[in-house]
Amino acid sequence: MKKSSSKSIWLFMGKIERKKYLEEIIGSSAVFDIKLFDKAYLLKPIFNYKGIIIDEDDDDLVKKKNMQFLYDLNNKGIKFMKISYWCERYLNRYPSELVKPSEIINGEFLYNEISLRAKIKRIGESILSLIILIISFPILFLSAFLIKLEDGGPVFYSQIRNGFEGKQFRIYKLRTMIINAEKDGIQWAKKSDQRITKIGKILRKLRIDELPQLLLVISGEMSLIGPRPERPKIDNLLRKHLNNYDLRYSIKPGISGWAQVNYPYGSSIEDSKYKLSYDIYYIKNFSILLDFIIFLKTIRLVLNGKGSSPIRGKESG
Repeated sequence: MKKSSSKSIWLFMGKIERKKYLEEIIGSSAVFDIKLFDKAYLLKPIFNYKGIIIDEDDDDLVKKKNMQFLYDLNNKGIKFMKISYWCERYLNRYPSELVKPSEIINGEFLYNEISLRAKIKRIGESILSLIILIISFPILFLSAFLIKLEDGGPVFYSQIRNGFEGKQFRIYKLRTMIINAEKDGIQWAKKSDQRITKIGKILRKLRIDELPQLLLVISGEMSLIGPRPERPKIDNLLRKHLNNYDLRYSIKPGISGWAQVNYPYGSSIEDSKYKLSYDIYYIKNFSILLDFIIFLKTIRLVLNGKGSSPIRGKESG
């Protein structure tokens, strides 16, 4: 007897090229099996499928001759949804190339700073950041001493980053790289990066180097939870390659975010594409509950020492 698949099976209604595109988004390690739609599946189901994914950009599907078929699917109670909603619901991501101008116009990615939930977020994060700073002060002091002891260089490192609405601001971190680490120009960190100091490896693994940014949360330039702010030159590069990139600056940048707790340290344009899909999901689905979940996941990552190293071995960008 044939063993049934443990994967969640979905039918795809659209061109085979778009089905392959969806499979690329899902990735090889996913638990989903996407099969090209055939009406025979409705008449005599060969397997149990969860529903139908429809490519709304396929003009043939929205013609009048096919609309009745969609009505019939709906009236039979068969679950079907467009690609972007499926990714949002089942992957907890929103690929940037699937964002429609109509969604932006309708305010689906709008963050209202004067809303009640935004005010609760601001006050709650400020109080929490102050508490964390007070508790972690001995750790910061010891880290500063070890950084100075290792090579005699400066304790802190600062960078210009792009923030809310693309406005630039300066972030401060404990220095984890050698002095003049970027004498050859700006570059992404890479796996087994020789520029990272011995104490820096520990500080990065435990995210201790990020603690000084809590002062920026208190001052209001950053959030505790939100998309990570990027450097202007890298931003300009990613903006050329990634659709709707600037959506990530419709909300204040954060020390940790949905992308950080779901994807390892990025070191390429491809990594940035994945992380952007998580950032857009966060902006569209922002809530105090989601922030709380991200905070708990961040604590778990810190305790496990995971997600602080690039997943790719070569330097990119």
